[in-house]
Amino acid sequence: MTIHLKHGRLIDPVSGKDETVDILIRDGRIEKLGGQITSEKSAQDLDLKGKIVAPGFIDMHVHLREPGFEHKETIETGCASAAAGGFTAVCCMPNTNPVIDDESVVRYVIERGRRVCDGIVDVYPIAAATRGRKGEELAPMAELVGAGAVGFSDDGSPISSAEIMRRAFEYSSMYKRPVIQHAEEETLTQGGVMHEGFVSTRLGMPGIPGVAEEIMVQRDVALLKFIRTARYHVAHISTKEALACVRAAKKEGLHVTCEVTPHHFTLTDEAVSEFDTNTKMNPPLRTKDDLLAMKEGLRDGTIVAIATDHAPHTIDEKEVEYAAAPFGIVGLETAIGLAYTELVDAKYLSLFQLIEKLSTNPRRILSLAPIRIQEGEKANLTFLDPSIEWTVDTASFRSKSKNSPFQGRRLKGKAVGIYNNSKFFATSSL
Repeated sequence: MTIHLKHGRLIDPVSGKDETVDILIRDGRIEKLGGQITSEKSAQDLDLKGKIVAPGFIDMHVHLREPGFEHKETIETGCASAAAGGFTAVCCMPNTNPVIDDESVVRYVIERGRRVCDGIVDVYPIAAATRGRKGEELAPMAELVGAGAVGFSDDGSPISSAEIMRRAFEYSSMYKRPVIQHAEEETLTQGGVMHEGFVSTRLGMPGIPGVAEEIMVQRDVALLKFIRTARYHVAHISTKEALACVRAAKKEGLHVTCEVTPHHFTLTDEAVSEFDTNTKMNPPLRTKDDLLAMKEGLRDGTIVAIATDHAPHTIDEKEVEYAAAPFGIVGLETAIGLAYTELVDAKYLSLFQLIEKLSTNPRRILSLAPIRIQEGEKANLTFLDPSIEWTVDTASFRSKSKNSPFQGRRLKGKAVGIYNNSKFFATSSL
């Protein structure tokens, strides 16, 4: 299959390019790249005038639910959702059944990813850091890396034991894989359903204090100073105090990175006032000061990645009283629109910086090879239209679940297609 991409604006943080180009792709590889390329009769021409061509986006924090919770999501529906959202790769978290703490489960997930949705979306498993995600003994890290795991996390369950976290740092450092922490001091959060503060007091809801996140990040950074070869990544950071800890650690030269979700730079705890269970997530929606700190952290480079924490739940699981509902929302199909609207259109980030945080930086964190947009290289691309204005309609989501607080929200900027593994997927907009 030959595709001729015409007049697209290529923004590539790896090479530093920002220019209008034509790209000729033959059998999955970039054959020609330049200002204007002569069309071939056998090629499928796509006019990308006014659109952005970027290295394929990767979401480094996704819950695909398979194996074990296929009623919420499957690898197939999750990959379909990723493709529709503009992602050519996802990293799936290990809170499945069985847990991704064995090489056979890692291989199963990777193989399933290759077989669904024509294999257009690459699936990279994040393996459990401890057996069963129980925090009691390390998972077999060497075997898991050998099978294809790109990082370690007990996501949803913080690694509470300092001794276990120390050993996780030591062993993971041998394989240059990050330990990804759900930063929460659980003794402070038992029974909490939203951020602890003025709004939770007004609503009479049990709270989850921001200090619980800060304490865990502080402890982990202290351990990182002791094991300086380790790589530490804070998942879905949400408080300005935890962010300050990361900023200080980076200045000391420690291998620490963090990600933020679109909902944590878009919504505050005030959204809970309507008691919509789709505003219930962990970490919870925080204050306006925290939200602004997340945006500033993105702007100054302290936060190097945007990830969705895509967490599908069925309608019947969410349509209960707030306290009984599970934490989490879907995010793959709204991420780019929210990021463009809240960050680029609002002048916090340039398009170049946004693409770095959705493509280049996550791959660097996970020690994945960078995408090189040059002749002879495999084509792995995301196509964006920054001019599209659209309304979120959860009924049209490719995800099996529809649990989003953004239903009906008007957004600007959208992915209009992806190309990866010699496959092309386009939305109706392209």
